[in-house]
Amino acid sequence: MTVENSTFHTRRDFFARTSDGLLGAALTYLLSHDYFGGTSAMASTPEDGRYTLKPKQTHHPAKATSVIQLFMNGGPSQMDLFDPKPVLNKMDGKPYPGNVEDLGNQSTANIGVMMGGQYGIRQHGECGMWMADVLPETSKLVDDICLINSMWTDHPNHDNALYKIHSGRLFMGYPTLGAWSVYGLGSENQNLPAYVVLNDPLGPPKNGSRNWTNGFLPPLYQGTPFRPTGAPILNLKRQYEQPSPVTETTQQLLSQLDTIHLNQRPYNPQLDARMESYQLAARMQLTAHEALDLSKESRHTQQRYGLENQQTESYGKRCLLARRLVERGVRFVQLFLEEQPWDSHVDLQDNHRAVCGRTDQPVAALLQDLKERGLLDTTLVIWGGEFGRTPTSQKSGNIYTGRDHNMQAFSSWMAGGGVRGGTTFGQTDDFGHAVVDNPVSVHDFHATILHLLGLHHEHLFFERSGLKERLTGFEPPQVIEGILA
Repeated sequence: MTVENSTFHTRRDFFARTSDGLLGAALTYLLSHDYFGGTSAMASTPEDGRYTLKPKQTHHPAKATSVIQLFMNGGPSQMDLFDPKPVLNKMDGKPYPGNVEDLGNQSTANIGVMMGGQYGIRQHGECGMWMADVLPETSKLVDDICLINSMWTDHPNHDNALYKIHSGRLFMGYPTLGAWSVYGLGSENQNLPAYVVLNDPLGPPKNGSRNWTNGFLPPLYQGTPFRPTGAPILNLKRQYEQPSPVTETTQQLLSQLDTIHLNQRPYNPQLDARMESYQLAARMQLTAHEALDLSKESRHTQQRYGLENQQTESYGKRCLLARRLVERGVRFVQLFLEEQPWDSHVDLQDNHRAVCGRTDQPVAALLQDLKERGLLDTTLVIWGGEFGRTPTSQKSGNIYTGRDHNMQAFSSWMAGGGVRGGTTFGQTDDFGHAVVDNPVSVHDFHATILHLLGLHHEHLFFERSGLKERLTGFEPPQVIEGILA
């Protein structure tokens, strides 16, 4: 028998062919974990490989069971609203005393002179928290608010800063805080979406749906946007009425057929999410109409939220709807404004006054309403944007009336859900430009929110390509102990 006709292989042939099998096995393993079997340390993938929104155990006792995030896209000005700077006010109209490169602006050519605070600002409540006069209603509730003046982020551009504040990363494609929250906790109400997004009738925010994406998490955990005008959800009413037993029997049959179909196609998160969305839609036809019907609220409540005032009606409706949703067990609710209303490069004084006029009364009504109903203790309310503003004015033509982006310092506040009300945390320099005490990174911010929800930031992860991906990345953040009740 010649070598050419031999069925035996050389040692080199053996290892060459074996490597094909090893590489194939390795690739199969990685793909199975990416798409079929990502796990968290708290609640691993079920044995059948399917993800659900059923309630899950927390890592430790939770202070908050739900979150309402009042996202103020565009960058509210910290020194004008919450962090007054007497030294900055005295230098109003004078050149910046340091190196303008330190301001971190995209273009130093547009940097103007020092710009003092644009509003009256006073201390309020027993705690003496500073708050601007353009927030008169929120100012009455400062003893329930924890104000963080030492936030900072990594990028001065809106797009990247928005990715960062929502997902912990500077680039698109990563799961957002809301997605991580429902991935880790599920939902207390199986008849409503676990993660709801309430957009502005004036338009979606910058980056659109990437602000509430599930990223690489199963699509089941992405945010569900409700319509900003008219009925929040279409087609809730059945086309024709039928007896309840008939409806129940029909749903049971569909559920059995879905189960058979899924069992024949295991480890398919896209199919899981589609099936769950159809099942949720059917359940919502029975219960969601009541949850979304604001006419059930008293005239007093509607007036409190500003529903009878054209200026506050839109945001007031969304704040009231947010309360009704968390009251019924929805885990995470996000409220957005249009494109970038706080982005005050020109005429900051009128710009911020207008946005405060739209949001101040509804926000205060939400806090007060939650408190009176005993919901504030378990609902974490978050207010803030993606970055702050500079202490210098910005040139627009020959006018210096606005402020540019500032990633080195900004303010956010929280209320309820286990935070210490009446607290002001962190400090910036004399100009409000950079943090000098108790800095709070975005990862620290996220770790603290997860902590209040009963989740440990290191133990909540999703395995992807051999990595344990986390909301807070791989550098260890710090839970902000100083703001916890």
